[in-house]
Amino acid sequence: MRRRPATATSAPAIPATLTVGVEEEFLLLDPETGESMPVADRVRDALSGTARQQSRQEFRHSMVEMVTPVSPDLARLRDHLVALRRAAARAAEAVGARLVAVGATPVCEAHRTVPDEQRYHDMSRRFGPVAHDPAVCGCHVHVGVPDRELAVQVCNHLRPWLPVVQALTTNSPLHDGRDTGHASWRSMQLERWPSIGPTPHFDSAADYDATVRDLITAGIMLDAAMVYWYARPSASYPTVEVRVGDVCPTVDDTVLVAGLVRALVATMIDEVGAGVPAPRIRDCLVAAAHWRAAHDGVDGELVDLRTGRPRPAWDLVDDLLVVVAPALTRHGDRDLILREVDRVRRDGTGATRQRRIMADTGGDVRVVLDHLAAQTTAD
Repeated sequence: MRRRPATATSAPAIPATLTVGVEEEFLLLDPETGESMPVADRVRDALSGTARQQSRQEFRHSMVEMVTPVSPDLARLRDHLVALRRAAARAAEAVGARLVAVGATPVCEAHRTVPDEQRYHDMSRRFGPVAHDPAVCGCHVHVGVPDRELAVQVCNHLRPWLPVVQALTTNSPLHDGRDTGHASWRSMQLERWPSIGPTPHFDSAADYDATVRDLITAGIMLDAAMVYWYARPSASYPTVEVRVGDVCPTVDDTVLVAGLVRALVATMIDEVGAGVPAPRIRDCLVAAAHWRAAHDGVDGELVDLRTGRPRPAWDLVDDLLVVVAPALTRHGDRDLILREVDRVRRDGTGATRQRRIMADTGGDVRVVLDHLAAQTTAD
């Protein structure tokens, strides 16, 4: 998602239409048992051409990440997502594994060693058993914001709405073959890492950078690449990166999240430009809202961070759609996003769908995983 860097003398102009790109992490599972398989290197070796170039090594041998090119519109993004998922699924099948878009290890992971890279070994030594938890998979949405100062301010403005986005992406209710009671068990696992969670409020890019340096000095992070907050100025690209969600079960779910996040970022750019201050919300309340989103998804209540009170989740989703409506219209996404939201309202999130299958089959996880694997590559 690299674009020409801004000059040091002037802030770059922000285009009316923002680019978008997505990083998706997937599990490699045994087709018979559902257990995680440590075959990521072999899967990447089986990829070719563009798909190989768009793949990334991950922190677990049972994971593969696929990264879309920059897209100016959701139709093109969807094409990239379909192509990359199918290429990765074919490569997984070639080595006897199955590519599955699910947010947390659903059965078990016997092999939890890290890839043979110095940084991963350093993380293992520093964080101990936390670094060897079963694999989790996320969906990270990048929206083009070439002005870093603006990107920091946008992250401040996003704080009230990211729990709603998180709730819509919940896709990991299972752990050790059973329902955890959480719609996103991935979110619960990640809370063990000291540098993951809601993005703090920062006064400026300089404040952001000073805080990151302090956290590195304190030993909370090894380096700036370990800033895993739910929204951040990307360490690699001129973007705002929103990384709050589970990997989505279908391409259409991913497109929905990407479109909502792009509209949210565009809306917050407008608010910053208009001089609207970001709401100052206590960090503990933001954390509570994210916990509620991970627990309930959209099937219960969420915390409205504008008031601090719980409300039905779908009421907050509807409020979000009102807030981002002008940006959706400007990007030509309004009809698509409303249609996809109605689909999720009718069929449920990934977590809801998994639980429905569990209930219908008497708790047969294999049927759930068969369904997830088919959904992963469905067009």
